Amino acid sequence: MNIQNAQKQVDEWIGKHGVRYFNELTNMAQLTEEVGEVARIIARRYGEQSEKESDKSKDLGEELADVLFVLLCLANQTNTDLQAAFNQKLNHKTKRDHERHHNNPKLRS
Repeated sequence: MNIQNAQKQVDEWIGKHGVRYFNELTNMAQLTEEVGEVARIIARRYGEQSEKESDKSKDLGEELADVLFVLLCLANQTNTDLQAAFNQKLNHKTKRDHERHHNNPKLRS
């Protein structure tokens, strides 16, 4: 699945099940909340914080999917072609970062 298809699927889901999009500010707040849930899992599971027993059943993939869903909602409601933007960003990063990362001694194992 490409990003354009994902945006279309989200739009169809909103039309069928969600009635309408939440406004952009509400979705931005939701995105922040979902990113916070991802951060909590990462900090406790992979970082130095101890993981509470109640957090051990949390699914990182599900939380990342929540972030993606809200991100796709924001892209749709702001008429952003996220596929085109992603492709452009990847090209930019490739040109800018290839030599920089290969020449970074901190990245050598």
